[in-house]
Amino acid sequence: MMNMKKIWMDGNLVEWDNATVHILTHTLHYGLGVFEGIRCYETDKGPAVFRLKEHVDRFYCSAHILQMDIPYDKDAITNAIKETIKANDLKECYIRPIAYLGYGAMGLYPKDNPVKVSIAVWPWGAYLGEKGLNEGIRVKVSSFTRHHVNVSMTKAKVCGSYVNSIMAKMEAVSSGYDEAVLLDTEGYVAEGSGENIFIVRGGVLKTTSLTSILEGITRDSIIRIAQNEGIEVYEQRFTRDELYIADEAFLTGTAAEITPIREVDARPIGDGRPGPITKKLQGTFFDIVRGKRQDYEPWLSYIS
Repeated sequence: MMNMKKIWMDGNLVEWDNATVHILTHTLHYGLGVFEGIRCYETDKGPAVFRLKEHVDRFYCSAHILQMDIPYDKDAITNAIKETIKANDLKECYIRPIAYLGYGAMGLYPKDNPVKVSIAVWPWGAYLGEKGLNEGIRVKVSSFTRHHVNVSMTKAKVCGSYVNSIMAKMEAVSSGYDEAVLLDTEGYVAEGSGENIFIVRGGVLKTTSLTSILEGITRDSIIRIAQNEGIEVYEQRFTRDELYIADEAFLTGTAAEITPIREVDARPIGDGRPGPITKKLQGTFFDIVRGKRQDYEPWLSYIS
């Protein structure tokens, strides 16, 4: 993250190296905080943030679920995101807003600890690698299970919840794979460590229902793109062995974008290469985020 200049912290742009918190910051110890992952892409009209409104809305929904009152309204956070991108002179970047409980009482009841908000941006290429985007990745079904809906609030993007994902990712990488796929508590395919998952069988697109997974904004985008392209889409549970015999499979997420899966647990998916529906959806997605599809223009928020 060399050459980054500013981070927005509680209403002010501060120098990158000065964007620090106290060691007794409550969220650092207990994990009660929420965050977002957003991307800004270079277009012919300048930098544009993809589905900014939806990401900001989800940020506030996550905070609401955790009973955190963000001390800024949505317009203020939206403007702060744009301001931070401009302050760092970036044409493309990843955007990380975070709301966390600051210094104050320790222990599991945070009492009157202040809710603090920061926004950082930085250049971030393909999360799972350019080769992964083009040729597909190898994934492993994890021994770690996706959170139960009544154990962790699965519709909130909670800082502490990602410990489970980190463990799954570490296990997969240490076993020679690129990414993990987690099952839910009943044994059905849930999602990746930080991505939603889709499969294709017989020309039909299927993705996990929203029971225990995060409401992915890229996931929603792909469903809507597929429907507009005349591809049949179902949101329903599917099993690990159905994933094994899929014709195609791919992951979606702000960081991962649209990443094909070429292998699961040493089993090739289809012919072991990205399939035609995956490539079609991936191509359309990248045309949209780069401002080449006027029919999806409302999804872009330009940085003027």
